[in-house]
Amino acid sequence: MKKKTLATPEPVAGQCGCGAVTIEIDFPARWAWHDHTQASRLAHGAAYATYVGSWRKRFRITAGEEEVTRYEDRASGATRGFCSQCGTPLFYERARSPHMVNVPRALFQNRTGREPLYHIGIQELRDWTYTGQPLVPLKGFPGVVWERPKRRKRMPEPMF
Repeated sequence: MKKKTLATPEPVAGQCGCGAVTIEIDFPARWAWHDHTQASRLAHGAAYATYVGSWRKRFRITAGEEEVTRYEDRASGATRGFCSQCGTPLFYERARSPHMVNVPRALFQNRTGREPLYHIGIQELRDWTYTGQPLVPLKGFPGVVWERPKRRKRMPEPMF
């Protein structure tokens, strides 16, 4: 019987918007999700943030450590790291999960080995968040699509 050998994890590289900070995680990521909580919306300036989770020992800042600025939320014990040059969110650490580091999925150009199948804080989903409605091209604006307003049903004329 042949012994099964464990593959050595391959790193997946990512970077901030200006390239001053580069990171890597080992492939595959532990898990991935969409975070709809207010804290992530504010940190990213977006409707929600998509993260991949990595074991701390499988996460590395490979360049630009001195450019990382940290913000600690004393109430929750969470720490967020940002690039001090361009402001890109780099990671999110929770006090209750000290062995995990959460990294914005958008920092990676290549696959991370996990699809974001989970939604955290879905009860905080904003009413203005796009949730997959059909989109159509906006005439005269290449590359722009929009949601057509729903047609209101006309009330029938009263019969007297």
